Amino acid sequence: MRILVDTNVVLDLLLARKPFVSDATRIFTMVERGSVEGFLCATTFTTIDYLLEQSLSEREAREAVRKLLSLFEVASVNRVILTAAIESSMRDFEDAVLAHSANHSGVERIVTRNTSDFSQSPVIAVDPPEFLAQLTDSTTLREPKD
Repeated sequence: MRILVDTNVVLDLLLARKPFVSDATRIFTMVERGSVEGFLCATTFTTIDYLLEQSLSEREAREAVRKLLSLFEVASVNRVILTAAIESSMRDFEDAVLAHSANHSGVERIVTRNTSDFSQSPVIAVDPPEFLAQLTDSTTLREPKD
């Protein structure tokens, strides 16, 4: 399965945000082991670097970005993605960019703690506990609504 991990889940792991860090760690471990193919939106990398530089040195922030690049594929952002995002019915442009980047990359699920922001997404969004439960239970993942 191909998943795109939202920036908030990445930050949960990198900043050890409780109570979310446990689920984020499990998801990252699955990506690392190849149980799922993980993607991050290109914009996530710049956001992560910016936010980490607020509390870490530039070198430490860049090392974290390097590690993310070694672990995840990059869901690109280009004119086609930006146009689809701005023309979409999604209210938040940043979320629309992420959703359309995921869709363009052939991702099957977006893993985010803000699922309500993705109700109009072309890719189904699930929160980390739901995603992990679906995989653990070996149940069929729900398909998009028409």
